[in-house]
Amino acid sequence: MPQEGIQSVTVPGCVDGWSKLHKRFGKLSWNELFRPAIYYAENGFPVTEIIQETWKAASSKLWGSDAGREIFLPEGKVPEVGQIFRNKRLAAAYKLIAAQGATAFYKGDIARAILKTSTGLGGKLSADDLAAFQSEWVDPVSADYRGWKVYELPPNSQGIAALEMLNILETFPLFNYGAGSVDDLHLKIEAQKLAYEDLRRYVADPHFAQVPTGGIISKSYGKERAALIKAEEANCSPAPGKPPLTAGDTIYLSVVDREGNIVSLIQSVYLSFGSGVAVDEFGFHLQNRGALFELDPEHPNALAPRKRPLHTIIPAFMEKGSTHIGFGIMGGYNQAQAHAQFVSNLVDYHMNIQAALEAPRFTKLTFGGCDVMIENRVPAKVRDALGGRGHRLEVLGDFSGWVGGGQAVLHDSETGVNYGASSPRKDGAAVPEAPDYFTERARTK
Repeated sequence: MPQEGIQSVTVPGCVDGWSKLHKRFGKLSWNELFRPAIYYAENGFPVTEIIQETWKAASSKLWGSDAGREIFLPEGKVPEVGQIFRNKRLAAAYKLIAAQGATAFYKGDIARAILKTSTGLGGKLSADDLAAFQSEWVDPVSADYRGWKVYELPPNSQGIAALEMLNILETFPLFNYGAGSVDDLHLKIEAQKLAYEDLRRYVADPHFAQVPTGGIISKSYGKERAALIKAEEANCSPAPGKPPLTAGDTIYLSVVDREGNIVSLIQSVYLSFGSGVAVDEFGFHLQNRGALFELDPEHPNALAPRKRPLHTIIPAFMEKGSTHIGFGIMGGYNQAQAHAQFVSNLVDYHMNIQAALEAPRFTKLTFGGCDVMIENRVPAKVRDALGGRGHRLEVLGDFSGWVGGGQAVLHDSETGVNYGASSPRKDGAAVPEAPDYFTERARTK
C-alpha cells in the first residue's frame, strides 16, 4: 500500500464520532465545544521544541500541495521554536462544523472541498462515501491481569495485541524479577513479537472478516503462546499462532470529572501530516490510515471499498475495586506493547500512574527479526545481557518519542479523589480542575 498521497486516504471518522459522543453524553452546547479550537487556530500558539522537531522531520511532505506549503511552511520553512503559528483556514472549517454540525463535514462545504482536492489528485473518494459514513458504538474487549480488568478497543484496532501480551506475561512471575531487569524485559519483548504476529495476521474490519478475537485474548491461548518463549534466547523468526474461533501523528487525552466520569480519547492522522494531502480551502491534512491495508486479496485486511483498515489507535481503561484508570500511549504500532508495559508497571511493580508512564520502555515497530528499540535509561549491564540473549538493540534517548508519550487519569470511587499523569516524552500536562473558589473569584473581579 502507498504510505502517503491520496491513495492512502480513507474517509475521516472523527467528526461524526464527536457528534455521536455529544448527543449521548454532552452537557455543553455543540457550538461552545469548538470555541477554544477556533481561538487557537485564528490567534495561534507558540511552536514547542517537540512539535518543531517532528515538523522538520516531515517538512518534505508539505511541499506536495499548495495548502501544505502556504499554511505549514510560512516563509518557505518550518516555524521556529516559539514562533506563533496560525491556521485561519482550519478556523473556518471549525466554524462551519460548529454552526452546521457534522453535516458540514460529510455533505456540506467541507465535503465538497475534500472531494475537490481528492479529484484533483486522482483520488477515489466519492460524495456518497462521505455522506454514507457512520461511526459506530462498539463493546470493548477485556482481559483480567492479576485481578485487574483491562479494557481495549476491539478489531479493527490493535487492542487485542495488548491483551494477548498481558495473558502471555501473566504466566510468568514478573513481580519476582524487578522492573526493568533482564528477565522482565526479555519476556516482554518476546511476548510482543508473538502478539504482533497475530495482530498482523488476523486483525481486520470485522464486517468483512471473521477475526478470532475471543481466541486471541483467551487465557488458554496466552499459555500456548507463552510456552514458545525461551528464557535465554530471543526468537528472531516469530510466527502467528492458530487461535481458536469463538463467538464472539496522534493525540491522546484522558479526562476525569468530579463525578468520576472518565474519557479516554485518541485521534490520529497516522504518520506526521498524514497523507501529505492538505484540503486547500480548509487547511487540514487528510489521514493516511489506508496505508495499513494489505494488497494480498486473501488477507483478512485486504483493501476493499467501504472497509476500514487495521487501526493502531487504542484508548484504554483498567479497574480493580474502587480504582478506575483511563490511559493511552501514542505511537502507531508502539501502542499495544506500551499499554502492556504500563499495566505491568502498575500491577507487577506497584508504580503510581506517573511512574508507570515515565518508566523506561522498549518498542518494536517491525515484524519479525530480533531488532528492538530501547531507552538508554535501561542500565548498560541490562542492555548488554539482553544482547547476550540475541536481542539487537537500538539505544534511544532518555525519554524518546519513539516509545510513545501518554496520559492517564485515576478515579478512586471510595474517596472521590482524582489523580492525573502525563509522560515527559510529549508536550502534554496533568492539569487539575480548579476548585470553585477560583472560578467564583474570577467572576467577582
